[in-house]
Amino acid sequence: MKKQGVVAVIRGTSYEEGHQTATACIKGNLKAIEIAYTNNNADMIIKQLSSDYQNNNTVLIGAGTVLDAPTAKNAIMAGAKYIVSPAFNQETAIICNRYGIPYIPGCMTIKEIITAMEYGCEIIKLFPGSAFGPNYINAIKGPLPYVSLMVTGGVNLNNAAEWFNAGINAIGIGGELNKLAAKGQFETIKEIAQKYVNTKTRK
Repeated sequence: MKKQGVVAVIRGTSYEEGHQTATACIKGNLKAIEIAYTNNNADMIIKQLSSDYQNNNTVLIGAGTVLDAPTAKNAIMAGAKYIVSPAFNQETAIICNRYGIPYIPGCMTIKEIITAMEYGCEIIKLFPGSAFGPNYINAIKGPLPYVSLMVTGGVNLNNAAEWFNAGINAIGIGGELNKLAAKGQFETIKEIAQKYVNTKTRK
């Protein structure tokens, strides 16, 4: 995920919408896909995408908005290669460790970040990014220079490069993609996905 640098957070209201959005992102070279469990068909989408790209090791399918350990296990059994949640959950960390799956919890404070790291979390999600902005990265990496950080919430094409320049390891983007998906504009999603990928290379 750190190598790819950009994660598509895909919600949608149906199996078809979620699957088509993910496929469009991958065609746009955005290959780290997070299927949010706000979609009632999240496990089915993860399972199908895992099958679609089983021979492509550049595509990384994970699960997002995972609020508890049973949901994490459901996602892992469906094929998710990483688990993302809006806040740290001890039981979720334990089950992810049990299955050897990376757990990326949302944190806002140094204390929350350290707690998550103590439970084996190698990447920490700063959420919501709109609450503090790119300058917060330096504040965190002062006492924790070795921590790997991902940010979601408030990241867009206008500020993505700024986040990378501040030292973020990965960004999660979704709002713009999901609005386009609701309108069925999957070709535009592919184009937008490529633009986000390019923000990392031009930082």
